[in-house]
Amino acid sequence: MFEKSVRITLILTYLVIIAGAVVRMTGSGMGCPDWPKCFGYYIPPTSEEQMIWHPNQDYHKGQIIIVDEALWVAKDDFTSNENMEMSHFEKYTKHDYAEFNPVHTWVEYINRLTGAVAGIAVFIMGILSFAHWKKHKGLVALSWLSVFLMGFQAWLGATVVYSVLAPVRITIHMVMALVIVALLLYILHKLTLHKQHLVRNKKLKSLVIIAVILTLTQVVLGTQVREFIDNQVKLLGTDNPDLWLASPTFNFYAHRSFSIIVLLVNTWIWLINKRQNLNIKWINSIIILILLEVFSGMAMYYLDFPFATQASHLVFASLLFGAQFYVLLQLTQKKKYKPN
Repeated sequence: MFEKSVRITLILTYLVIIAGAVVRMTGSGMGCPDWPKCFGYYIPPTSEEQMIWHPNQDYHKGQIIIVDEALWVAKDDFTSNENMEMSHFEKYTKHDYAEFNPVHTWVEYINRLTGAVAGIAVFIMGILSFAHWKKHKGLVALSWLSVFLMGFQAWLGATVVYSVLAPVRITIHMVMALVIVALLLYILHKLTLHKQHLVRNKKLKSLVIIAVILTLTQVVLGTQVREFIDNQVKLLGTDNPDLWLASPTFNFYAHRSFSIIVLLVNTWIWLINKRQNLNIKWINSIIILILLEVFSGMAMYYLDFPFATQASHLVFASLLFGAQFYVLLQLTQKKKYKPN
């Protein structure tokens, strides 16, 4: 039961990453300007009418309206009069972003909802981990570390919103998601060691470590490139994708050049696995993911950002990291643990 809960939590974590990629692709990061609610609602508004002050309207504490291009928060529960009376509201001070787009709002809300489901799943996983307390207390500790990190990730999401999508915080938020993936993979690996094919090869292990570091570097550089593109979209408009990378920054060239190194290192790993008949799972998948990553990147650059290529590019990178890290675990484990 515990192993199944770890697998479910891992899948849900990847779904959160996918949802986050869609948020980035659609520019919906500020679809909900507050946290954890959305415009003060547990279920967000669907029309602009809900964001405007109305007479004889029931308002609840924390509900947000937009007045004079600013967010205003209800201080208590009340019913409005015939004339606009703002004494029951106070100005929202965490940031000055005050736009409502129902599509962006619901894309961001679904992202948060997915995160909440993943949070519940990791908590259940933590509870179920106590079944292994006598035999492997480390698994229990790691499971509850996952719970803590998931909560920390939620807090990071809030800081991203309050900073109005500051690039550094977006990068940290993404890296933390991969840390959680790595931790869940490690727990799953420990649970299934008794039925795994483990390999001892120092050279291959060193190469895989390099490959993991390169992938993380690519993710960080990719978020910086994405931030540059976001700024270009604001400057040039959504109808000019052919101009977004007309004058790219150094980070773009570094990101593109690193992709060649990533491909070469992982091809080397694939050749060693094949020539020495090591039969390590996931290495073929790693090559496929790298090729998909390269093709999606080329499509964005040469075909002017076809639909969903930005989101898929990030998702492929996340899956690539997970596959590489799991291969690394197969190369580093020395002692087998039987959970039952």
